[in-house]
Formats: sequence, C-alpha cells, structure tokens
Amino acid sequence: MAKQNKSIYLIPVMLCFFCMGFVDLVGIASNYVKADLGLSDSVANVFPSLVFFWFLIFSVPTGMLMNKIGRKKTVLLSLVVTVVSLLLPMFGETFAIMLAAFSLLGIGNALMQTSLNPLVSTVMGGGNLASTLTFGQFVKAIASFSAPYLAMWGATKVIPEFGLDWRVLFAIFFVVCILSTILLFVTPINEPAIEGKPSTFVECFKLLGTPIVLLSFFGIMCHVGIDVGTNTTAPKILMERLGLTLNEAAFATSLYFIFRTIGCLTGSFFLRVLKMRTFFIISVVMMALSMCGLFFGTEQWMLYTAIALVGYGNSNVFSMCFATALESMPEKQNEVSGLMIMGLFGGTVFPLLMGFMSDAMGQAGAVLVMAVGVLYLFTYIKQLKTA
Repeated sequence: MAKQNKSIYLIPVMLCFFCMGFVDLVGIASNYVKADLGLSDSVANVFPSLVFFWFLIFSVPTGMLMNKIGRKKTVLLSLVVTVVSLLLPMFGETFAIMLAAFSLLGIGNALMQTSLNPLVSTVMGGGNLASTLTFGQFVKAIASFSAPYLAMWGATKVIPEFGLDWRVLFAIFFVVCILSTILLFVTPINEPAIEGKPSTFVECFKLLGTPIVLLSFFGIMCHVGIDVGTNTTAPKILMERLGLTLNEAAFATSLYFIFRTIGCLTGSFFLRVLKMRTFFIISVVMMALSMCGLFFGTEQWMLYTAIALVGYGNSNVFSMCFATALESMPEKQNEVSGLMIMGLFGGTVFPLLMGFMSDAMGQAGAVLVMAVGVLYLFTYIKQLKTA
C-alpha cells in the first residue's frame, strides 16, 4: 500500500469500528425485549449471553479463515452477517426473531473483532498502530453509548406509523452498516501474502497450558463479563432502587459507555506515564468501589457514581491483559490473539449467572457475580510487570 493516503483508507475502517460497537446494543435491547415479552431476568439475560457465546465458537476459526481469504474479505463477511442481524427485528419482535437476530449479531461481531484489528495493521503498514487502534475503540464507543438514546427516542418519539418503537435503533444501525459495507468493498487494500504455516486448533489450545496465557484469558473473560453485566444490569438497578421507568433508567447504560469512552481516550496517556501495574491497580480499585456502590447504593448520585467508576475502571483492562499475554509469547502472537478474543465468551457466562442470581435475590445478586470477577482481577495484578 505504498504511497497511499492512509487517512483516506482509514475512513471505511473506522466506520467498521463503529459497526463493531453495535454489539453493545444488546444490553438495552434485552431490557426492552424483557418488558415487551414479559420475560424473567434469567430468560432475558439469555440474549446478551447468546451474543457472546459465538466468540467461543468463531474466534479461532476466523483467524484461520483470514489466512485463506484475507483480512478485508473477512471483515466484509462480518458486515454482511451484521446487516442481516439488524434487519430481522424490523419484521417483528417475537422471541424466535430476537433470538436469531442476537445470534447473528454475535457471529458477525466475533468475525469482526478477530479480523478488523489486523486489517488496521495492514492499512497502517506498522505506523502509529497503537494510537490508531485506540482511536478505533473511541469510535466503537460512540455506537455503544448512542444505542440507549436511540432506543429511548424510538420508544417515546417515533411516529407510530413506522411501527418500530425502540427497534428504530436497529433501522438506523442497519443503514450505517450498509454504508460501511459499500465503502470498505470499494476501498482497495493490498494485503501481504501469508507466510508460514497457518495456526491449527491444537496449536492454539495448547497455549492455555502456559500460566500467563490462561490467567490473561480469564482476565479478559472477567473484563467482558463485567462490561456486559453492567450494560445489562445498571438500568435494572435504577428501576429497582429508584422506581424509574425503563426509558428513564436507560440513561445508566449510556453513562457507563460515556465513562468507558473517556477511559479509552485517557488510558493511552496514563499507560505512557505510569507503570502498567500501577494503572491496573487504580482501575481495579475503581471497579471494587463501584461494586460496593451498586450493591449498597439507594441514592441516585451514589448509583450514578458507581456506574461511572466501573465504566472508567473497566475501560483499559482488556488492553492490559491482551498486551501482557502477547508480550509473554512474542513468537506465538497469532495463536495467543485468537485465544484472547475467545475470552470474550465471558459475556455469555456472567449474564447467565447474573440472571439466576437476580431472580433469586434481586439485582444485588447480579452485582455479587460481577464482584467475583473484580476479585479475580485483583489476583491478576501479580502477573503484571513492576518495571
């Protein structure tokens, strides 16, 4: 890609990062589906769990697929799957339709999460990669915190003739995803030839026998579990403790993503001026304080503060765990990368457990499940370099 204007070629790639953020609509959407279909917490939490289940199945195969068809084509495939997932809810809101839509959303996002970052590396040609990926996460977060606002607007303002209510967010994201697919398709990106022997399943999974890889894998599971858990549970806590309606409580999800976005932007700076271990400790302490606030809080200011703390504290945990794992085995980065992306399966495990616990003892039970993840992250601190 010599002599190309990289900034121009990054525009469709950054739009793909925005589409990657569509997966975070599952938190607010599952709350509306629960209300519309009269579901219990444990049943409603199947939706976010289902979305992240597909990371367990598709992350490693996607890495192998990229070796065969290339990074750009793999991202295009992920966009096509995402387009279909966003189209389905516009035809109805039955349990079966939403189940299919969330499944396809998870499959498309698993493909995209695995292939988009390497595509950025191809476009940048090794220049300013870290800062470019950080900006991509910022763009992704814009989609994440806009989803609750779009759902609220659709539920209260959209003309009834449209018949989409809160599901108008699917229609808006559908249009953006179509645009992203077209722009990436017409953008010429020259990819280097694949060198060496492609990774196999056995080679990948054997690496879990390495302690730092396994512990980092669990760290990413906890990060994503807390992320999806807060996304899904924060509005329910406000409804339970403050008596708010769903439309009023949906702001909690946006508040979380606003502070996660701020964390992504400022984290790259702090990681340059602070030791990674120091910043990780600060992040996890913020998350622990948040769990206390979400468990005991009964005042609006306390709950909002707790949501902001977990949003900021959890914003850089993924990158720190990911980087630690990659640096531990520089000769096996492709295999380690696939395993770390598979750790997003934590977004399946946590919501399921939180659903059962909240049915049994209210939303405080869901907070306890997330608190276990925070406790694990405290144990991970000793894996980080002190220098």
